[in-house]
Amino acid sequence: MSVVQSSPPARSEPAWEIARLFPHQGRWTEVDYLSLTENLNSLVELSDGRIEVLPMPTAAHQNIAFFLLTVLRAFITPRRLGFALPAPFRVRLGQDRFREPDVCFMLRENSARMSNEFWKGADLVMEVVSPDPKDRDRDLQTKRDEYAKAGVAEYWVVDPQMQRVTVLRLMGGKYKVQAEGKPGGRVGSALLKGFKLSVDEIFAAAEFPD
Repeated sequence: MSVVQSSPPARSEPAWEIARLFPHQGRWTEVDYLSLTENLNSLVELSDGRIEVLPMPTAAHQNIAFFLLTVLRAFITPRRLGFALPAPFRVRLGQDRFREPDVCFMLRENSARMSNEFWKGADLVMEVVSPDPKDRDRDLQTKRDEYAKAGVAEYWVVDPQMQRVTVLRLMGGKYKVQAEGKPGGRVGSALLKGFKLSVDEIFAAAEFPD
């Protein structure tokens, strides 16, 4: 009785043909980036000609971001101060540089910088810091520098791992700490007078209610 030798299963490989349709890292332009992200419902950012695909956020991350957006909109809407949007939404920070902050805000008087596809900068952005070291470095260092160079007046860094909320105010082209809150404290905005939040309430939003 003969034994039929079965062939080993074919090794799966990435669809290189698709990958070759796109530029190499370091050579992406705004046109390439906008074409890629037009129909994507995920966070993809462009910095220094390189595409950065951000990891899927956790429920805790999204709950905090949703809370921040909700309370911000509740403050700005009745006062007609401006407009706030959640990620994923593109904010252009300069030539070949786009970020998608967890929350972005534009003053009403700067609405000419807004379009349906993306905003040209922002007046205030909020980022909920992810625990991965690479993501932390991006939010705490890289984006801090990029938002400052783009003239974003205020940057909120919400760090669940450290249980800390830092509000940075742009002064002389660099960020200075406007407020830093830990559990039991409160933080407020310099841009939006009267907008203050409890640090405990921010981080309590990470959990689903019972």
